[in-house]
Amino acid sequence: MQQDTYRTEAAIFVSPRRALKPAPIAAIMEVGTVGQLPRIGPGGKKAMDLYARTTPRGLLDSERPKIAILLGGMGLNPKLTKQAIADLPGDITFAFAPYGTDLQTQVDKARKDGHEVMLQLPMEPVGYPATNPGPRTLLSDAEAPANLEALLWHMSRFTGYTGVTNYMGGKFLAEAQSLRPVATELKSRGLIFLEDSTVPLTVTAETAKSTGLPLRKSQIVIDADPNPASIRAALDLLEGEARSNGFAIGTGSGLSVTIETVAEWSKQLQERGILLVPVSAAYKARRT
Repeated sequence: MQQDTYRTEAAIFVSPRRALKPAPIAAIMEVGTVGQLPRIGPGGKKAMDLYARTTPRGLLDSERPKIAILLGGMGLNPKLTKQAIADLPGDITFAFAPYGTDLQTQVDKARKDGHEVMLQLPMEPVGYPATNPGPRTLLSDAEAPANLEALLWHMSRFTGYTGVTNYMGGKFLAEAQSLRPVATELKSRGLIFLEDSTVPLTVTAETAKSTGLPLRKSQIVIDADPNPASIRAALDLLEGEARSNGFAIGTGSGLSVTIETVAEWSKQLQERGILLVPVSAAYKARRT
């Protein structure tokens, strides 16, 4: 029986090209002054569910260690985005930056090839403005209406995302008064939030709990040192985290070296008993 289960899981793993539902889905979309925005639809329908890559319940409940990987910066370099879409298995999730050109076309291509997508949201880092994520960055000293206006602008750049992840944000994520209105807005629109951060002094957990925003946090940045050996070492650490805790989330950037290393690494997961899943699975799997 155990062998049959393994074969079932393996079959799921090696079926990477499952097109996702085309976006936008009218029931969970509204048109605002800045463009199309997600909303909670009739019957509680949410983007976090309808735009997610389906992960079978049996796989979610499996005791095998699971890994989700989110690669950010997508859409900024169409050539690298195309490489990632073509070379990586569908369970790798992509975070698209709001500043790229022809974003919806690139997002549609990624989702057609089975990749779940998220929105990468620029947030104030420590050292701002010398270190600047980009236009309309959410700022810790801005009034809530200004940050919400910027948030809606970013959210309107494309459709089809399950939720958002921060780009930088060491300063912003440490300020509960600034973060709470943003978290409330994301929750009200049926989205998830992934904290892409190794900064310990954040208030995301407390804020998510008080607002009801679905939250997970990544464990390892896999390409902090962007060379193949270092990325592979980080992936080994991620595997160790998954074996210890049942689930691990790694983040990285859409660099050619990252794409190539992750693509090669993913081919060996089946024989090591690791299940690769989309980021959305982290919000649905059993917690250990």
